[in-house]
Amino acid sequence: MAEYRAGVCNIGREQRRKRYRAGVLTLAIALAYSAWIVVADRPDAYFAGAFFLYFGGMLGYLQARLEFCVAFGALARYDLSGGDGEEGTVDDAELRRKDRLRALELTAYAAGLAAALTLLLYSFDGFLLA
Repeated sequence: MAEYRAGVCNIGREQRRKRYRAGVLTLAIALAYSAWIVVADRPDAYFAGAFFLYFGGMLGYLQARLEFCVAFGALARYDLSGGDGEEGTVDDAELRRKDRLRALELTAYAAGLAAALTLLLYSFDGFLLA
């Protein structure tokens, strides 16, 4: 059973499942899109679009894995339903600060991973065509 912990856990089992499914689906779409760019010999600028797909996929996966929803953290909410948990709002200012800091951290991690993967694939595409 999950319980709310500021900056650590703000979603329960059901919310984690939703984010995991969304993250994996988005990553699969991103990989298919990247493969299409390479196979169809599309302009390299198309990889910029892949970044946003990888970002969304990474963010969904990280939220599921780390039991923390970025949007809930930013909005001072939690939802531990789907088990014996509950949902509600975070009233304490210090707890809200911890949640918002964690939300920023996860967003930065997802952006960094998406950028690294996009650059790697961009470089790989150049390597294939060289």
